[in-house]
Amino acid sequence: MNKMNFPEHWDVIKLSNPQLFSFENGIWKGKKGPFEECAVVRNTNFTSDGYLDLTDVAVLPIEQRHLTKKKLKWGDIIIERSGGGPEQPVGRVVFFDLNDGTYCFSNFTSRLRVIDKKTICPTYLFFYLLHFHASGQTRKLQKRTTGIRNLIFGDYKESRILLPPLPEQRAIAHVLQTIQEAKFTRQSEIALERERKAALMDVLFSHGTTGEPRKQTEIGEIPESWETTRLAEAVTFTKKPRNLRYSEYDKIPFVPMELIPIAKLFSQEFILKTNDELKSGTYFEPGDILLPKITPSFENGKQCIIKELPTPFGIATTEVIPIREVKGVSDISYLFYYLLLPNVRISLAGKMQGTTGRQRLSKNVLVNLQIPLPPLPEQRAITAVFRSIDGKIAALEREVEHLDELFHAMLDELMTGQRSAVPLIDTEMDV
Repeated sequence: MNKMNFPEHWDVIKLSNPQLFSFENGIWKGKKGPFEECAVVRNTNFTSDGYLDLTDVAVLPIEQRHLTKKKLKWGDIIIERSGGGPEQPVGRVVFFDLNDGTYCFSNFTSRLRVIDKKTICPTYLFFYLLHFHASGQTRKLQKRTTGIRNLIFGDYKESRILLPPLPEQRAIAHVLQTIQEAKFTRQSEIALERERKAALMDVLFSHGTTGEPRKQTEIGEIPESWETTRLAEAVTFTKKPRNLRYSEYDKIPFVPMELIPIAKLFSQEFILKTNDELKSGTYFEPGDILLPKITPSFENGKQCIIKELPTPFGIATTEVIPIREVKGVSDISYLFYYLLLPNVRISLAGKMQGTTGRQRLSKNVLVNLQIPLPPLPEQRAITAVFRSIDGKIAALEREVEHLDELFHAMLDELMTGQRSAVPLIDTEMDV
């Protein structure tokens, strides 16, 4: 932002102004008592949204003499001074929006506090610094020492900050907060749907959908009309036909492990490769389950079905096992969801073989896996429940993506004065 074009009624300030701001460097644990337990915010608690993820916050005994100056309070902005990486430069910021609890901040961070709240809205300043980092400005203000990126803090404090009048600051902050709150609401709904799906998986694969009486089997209680069988009786393991010649095709779809999603029923992700480029791989056909057999992909729940291909077949990484339904016996979606059950994955993972970090699931283990097999209509009824939930999750995920795109577009336009927030407030922008 070397050349700054902004509305004439806006001002320009610097973070180094001691009448407007105060800074504190992060806290060390220290060795001199008395101590007090305190939750210490680290850069690992930073999120891309600029808010704190406190699900894994460190609680440490801290010297009480330091806490008087280094406790966090609502409105504080925490700046990442050290850390980062090649794809994540240092200089991220988060907003502390809690009013209770004892929190401080680690030695890899600094705290920025607004002193003059009659001139500066802390939430506006946070969004401005979030935009400052997102627009690449902090890349110019860092150095690397012994492999660690460090923010050149003196230069950071001298960076120019665009400052509209206070009412406009508040309007800008309100617009951006409204978008983010809508996004967070959708994310909470996604989490609830995933919890509902997990609970239903436990129930439906043992109780079914009709409420019929159950019987005891070697894999637990199941409805009386269901059977238990080896997986090998309910599926076929796809093999390359002997007479197939890859050379007959100009391009062949290839699915590497990185394109296999986690627990996604259908995927259309593949790379087109020539026959010469395909040195090895596993033959599969549209509609197969691609089940990874290597750690950690298997334990992480990677798995998908690729329904459509531009050719009659595809080639996947050698680290997958392709599985097909047996017509009239099994439903591919039912098999897909059953193989994602946590207890099934844990059981199979316990039978993997090989050296640590390179363990693989043997096809023989999979062949002998005992599964519950309802009549086909019941398999499809169970699958319909999970597909409905997956559809709702996918729709919510698209909303989150659109809200995120809207947020970053508005962040850029509002923080550079290209768009005024006041008309958006007046018209009660709907997100």
